[in-house]
Amino acid sequence: MSAYYQPTWESLSAYTVPAWFRDAKLGIFIHWGVYSVPAWGNEWYPRKMYRRDDPEDGAFYRHHCETWGHPGIFGYKDFIPMFRGERWDPEAWLDLFVAAGARYVVPVGEHHDGFPMYATPFTPWNAAEMGPKRDVCAELMRVTRERGLKFGVSSHRAYNWRYYTFDDAFDTADPANAGLYGRRHPADQRADTSFLSDWFARTLHMMDRFEPDVLWFDFGWHSDEFERWRPQMVAEYYNRAQGWGKEVVLQYKDKLPDGVAVLDVERGKLPGIREGVWQTDTSVSERSWGYIEDDTFKSATRLIHDLVDIVSKNGNLLLNVGPRADGTIPEEAEARLRALGAWLSINGEAIYGTRPWRVYGEGPTPVGGGHFSESKNAPLTPLDIRYTAREDLLYAIVPGVPGPTVTLTALASPDGRRPRRPDPLRVTLLGSDATVSWRWTEAGLEITVPEQRPSGEAIAFRIAQQSR
Repeated sequence: MSAYYQPTWESLSAYTVPAWFRDAKLGIFIHWGVYSVPAWGNEWYPRKMYRRDDPEDGAFYRHHCETWGHPGIFGYKDFIPMFRGERWDPEAWLDLFVAAGARYVVPVGEHHDGFPMYATPFTPWNAAEMGPKRDVCAELMRVTRERGLKFGVSSHRAYNWRYYTFDDAFDTADPANAGLYGRRHPADQRADTSFLSDWFARTLHMMDRFEPDVLWFDFGWHSDEFERWRPQMVAEYYNRAQGWGKEVVLQYKDKLPDGVAVLDVERGKLPGIREGVWQTDTSVSERSWGYIEDDTFKSATRLIHDLVDIVSKNGNLLLNVGPRADGTIPEEAEARLRALGAWLSINGEAIYGTRPWRVYGEGPTPVGGGHFSESKNAPLTPLDIRYTAREDLLYAIVPGVPGPTVTLTALASPDGRRPRRPDPLRVTLLGSDATVSWRWTEAGLEITVPEQRPSGEAIAFRIAQQSR
């Protein structure tokens, strides 16, 4: 990192992504907040419960009225006393995250709802003074760093200005609740200087409180009125990190030029290798980031295949869990995290600390790219091999359960003759002591798969020169 950054994109382009982040590959995201109390629809319940006349969101309004009462009588604020976190054990959370193989942890610091999960002088409407009455982020920071993991925090506050509906019939219009909902203003009004200054000050305070290794920004600051504030915020973070003696990572979704921070793709991947390090943020659950009662969950196999695909393309995976209001993590989520960790305990050598090879992989299944594209992607097959590398080692990761042989066509020579390198080879299967035989064919390197496979979700071959 540069000795000092100016708030210009030219100056900030001197930033370099730290090696620790490139090596880490897997982080845990945590959406825990007041929205886990209604536990219905998704974590945008606080916004949608007030959108009475919206064709889609009106279902939230009707559900709220039928279940809890009219939002002028029982508003979002009235869920806060029910958000107690009475069974929350941060040590147990970290036990699970370590078992999952995560190397960094990023709780939501403040979601769009305006309820910070840490003590702050900017509003009494926060988790340290209301609800669980615990400084959630501070406790997580302590335990995370005691376990040797990196700690981050996310800011979603920029969208708070556009989040709520202000109507005389709703409790959002009461000035006494402005510390949560914000000041009343017309729906089409741009965020004013007062809000922008407050957002900037809150974020600086969050930096100073936690000295985060990772600072994650949601899309809210993409609006035009944030334009001049964006480079200032990035420079403030990087310059503070110099004083902390840390190499840090700022993550963004849009509106920043390449090379000044780490691109984050929400619920999506990329179709190929990106020169700059990037990240996917997605969830073990399919319908919501926060806890809802009837959510569905991705299979452990799918999560493993996603991780492999992302890492082969120079990316990291930030994988989210949504705890219940009482602070417990759903059993379905826990099971998937433990399965992911079990796979990594065998095959982590092909993931952690690796870098992209000259091609990310091969196979018939296309992978689309961009935000919210994951639902369009078909499952990977044993023909969709992915490659990673370190120094003079190459790893070929085979999704699923392959047949008796696997052919690595990316190792075929252009003229169909036996390649000069890497030759001679030593091929081994991670997690297995079995001897692995191989031979060159016109199609590529053909590997005979041992009968006993150490992993049912994917297996990884290590390919080295014979001298190693």
